Amino acid sequence: MSTPFSPRDDSGNTGETYGRTLLNRVLEGVPRDENPLTFAAEMPARTSQLSEWPAWAHPSVVRAMQENGIARPWTHQAAAADLAHHGTNVVVSTGTASGKSLAYQLPVLTTLATDPRATALYLSPTKALGADQLRAVTALIDSEVLDAGDDLRSACPCVFDGDTPLEVRHWARENSRWLFTNPDMLHISLLRTHQRWAHFFRNLAYVVIDECHSYRGVFGSNVALVLRRLRRIAARYGADPVFVLASATTADPGAAASRLIGAPCAEIVEDGSPHGPRTVALWEPPLMREVTGENGSPVRRPAGSEAARIMADLMVEGARTLTFVRSRRGAELTAMATKRLLGEIDPELASRVASYRAGYLAEDRRELETALADGTLLGAATTNALELGVDIAGLDAVVVAGFPGTVASFWQQGGRSGRRGEGSLVVLVARDDPLDTYLVHHPSALLDKPVEATVTDPSNPYVLGPQLLCAAMELPLSDAEAEAFGALDVLAKLSEQGLIRRRAHGWFVTAGTNPHGAVDIRGGIGTQVAIVVSESGRMLGTVDTGRAPATAHPGAVHIHQGESYVVDELDLDQGLALVHAEDPDWTTSARETTEITVTSVLEQKQFGDVEVALVEVEVTHQVIGYLRRLPSGEILDAIELDMPKHTLPTRAVMYTIAPELLLQAGVPAERVPGALHAAEHAAIGLLPLVAVCDRGDIGGVSTALHADTGLPTVFVYDGHAGGAGFADRGHAELTRWLGATREAIRSCDCTSGCPSCVYSPKCGNGNDPLDKDGAIRVLSAVLDSLG
Repeated sequence: MSTPFSPRDDSGNTGETYGRTLLNRVLEGVPRDENPLTFAAEMPARTSQLSEWPAWAHPSVVRAMQENGIARPWTHQAAAADLAHHGTNVVVSTGTASGKSLAYQLPVLTTLATDPRATALYLSPTKALGADQLRAVTALIDSEVLDAGDDLRSACPCVFDGDTPLEVRHWARENSRWLFTNPDMLHISLLRTHQRWAHFFRNLAYVVIDECHSYRGVFGSNVALVLRRLRRIAARYGADPVFVLASATTADPGAAASRLIGAPCAEIVEDGSPHGPRTVALWEPPLMREVTGENGSPVRRPAGSEAARIMADLMVEGARTLTFVRSRRGAELTAMATKRLLGEIDPELASRVASYRAGYLAEDRRELETALADGTLLGAATTNALELGVDIAGLDAVVVAGFPGTVASFWQQGGRSGRRGEGSLVVLVARDDPLDTYLVHHPSALLDKPVEATVTDPSNPYVLGPQLLCAAMELPLSDAEAEAFGALDVLAKLSEQGLIRRRAHGWFVTAGTNPHGAVDIRGGIGTQVAIVVSESGRMLGTVDTGRAPATAHPGAVHIHQGESYVVDELDLDQGLALVHAEDPDWTTSARETTEITVTSVLEQKQFGDVEVALVEVEVTHQVIGYLRRLPSGEILDAIELDMPKHTLPTRAVMYTIAPELLLQAGVPAERVPGALHAAEHAAIGLLPLVAVCDRGDIGGVSTALHADTGLPTVFVYDGHAGGAGFADRGHAELTRWLGATREAIRSCDCTSGCPSCVYSPKCGNGNDPLDKDGAIRVLSAVLDSLG
């Protein structure tokens, strides 16, 4: 539990923690009539619980670990390692810096040391984490305490990802017994060409899945099916590997891990590792008097600018600080702002700030990681690329610029600080967003609640269909396997499209089909649009056709590896977006119109004058223009576009309200559109509180009279074809979700609405009409009916 305290304590208390001291130093520069701190608390220290080395552990492995500073394992490490060694799939779900790596290193290295043919596969969601874990394993294997002839020296652990040169890939396939890769490479390379890896799959003893809580939504559903394909290929060669998963603390980790790998999985959740006291502060930037946003709405000081000032103050105090920012561009801008602030005080200190994000060259990333670890860099602004696993010792403070979307991610980021038992500070700086507003005013929702359950849905036909084609390309699918996948209906539809054929010995992909290349396992479904620099022909990347009109429309600003480009032309038929290099001082956000049609009702319940349902829908989008917005949040202008319509089949949670109930609640007919619209916007912003998703994963529609219901109706839907489980979660947690939505609107200190409560940055109607008070009345009426 957290213990709240009053900041700016002038009592002369000499027992304050280091984190509290740092917070007070930061607050010294803030005017007392502009106190942005909404809450501060002390998280107590935890003492260690140790275990003995298991009897089965290979002596060379134990000696190597002791040589590297691990005298004895903590209890959770020993328990998880023991289950894995004895053939049980296991997930260890404990806090950041709790040494989860040892839970798989011990059984894997023991097996590699005792069986010279055994192989192992390590999967991580990021390259930085995979490289960090490879370094740790290499240090153990290269330890001087190992015997020269020890079989462990022949393990040859090796990275195999998009940065790996071709000659190293060939060497790894022939020599490595422990491969460090990611789900993308497993999908596109190892499984597709499994015949070349026959010896590796034949002897596969362990599969390690690190930071498995990050596999959620469409990405998680794709990874779940990739892992089923992996188990199928391993079985083809006679192997039955044990899965060892490492996770942040999540709700029901055993069930989530079992759903991910498609097999039963035990869980270890009691954390035996120590950590020092941690001060957690919640910070809400003030509204700016001189700047207004859309329709004259008030705008808060940007979270990135506020975070830069906090990081500069912390660095002046000598605190090694990491600032997490939501975007690549934001990380660059925050680092630049911190340098500028420090340059006015101490130019040498300014030189010890850098940005870190995906998109850098591999050697540049390694150099930055080393500089962070050894203290050469005193501060860094980063995206979530440094959230997972990378061991950066000795950080004193973490600043989180904008809630990262899940409580699990917040603790992962905050846990970067104080990794060696010292006291530390974590500051969450709220963005102009309903969820951030809610959390900084309701700290128990962040600090005293269990983290979210991971949502995946491998049965989603829009994910399952392309994955089945990949599986059939690897090995023909038998009817029994198709039934195990729950895929007979999906296969029948694929057959009607001419993509697969049923023959005597199973299902075969038709000639000329390239299913692996068509699947983007990180969320894109369907054909891809290539983003190309018109002057040079250089390809920057791709975006799927469903998202292209909103993100790659003419005039859109596209950021690639820190460089800005502006889109000149989008041709969906040719799958091409042409861009030119430009560095504007504004960003863009699309304006869309949306129509929604109910195609089937999955669950439905009446609560007096309120009806709640989980439904399948078709959502038709059309991008009609875009806004150009300055870094301050001020709207520069609005530009019209004429783009084609796009229809998305998905799932939604919806509620209807009888007009009589609205009138009783003080919302007459002329206020209904604005009240529903504001309630919908705020609900979208708060859905990540109960579902593991990002605001960009979902959308909404509200109408005073919907054609399918004949009533005032609000929909919130998944932004992925077939659904990703987010609407289902909102339906299951409706009372908590809408209650938090109402509180977020009430907590906001604006008069009639702003981006912190009911304004949406992607509203297709220009955030008009919006009725903040009406939204509170609507939500109160619904919640009273739900009981």
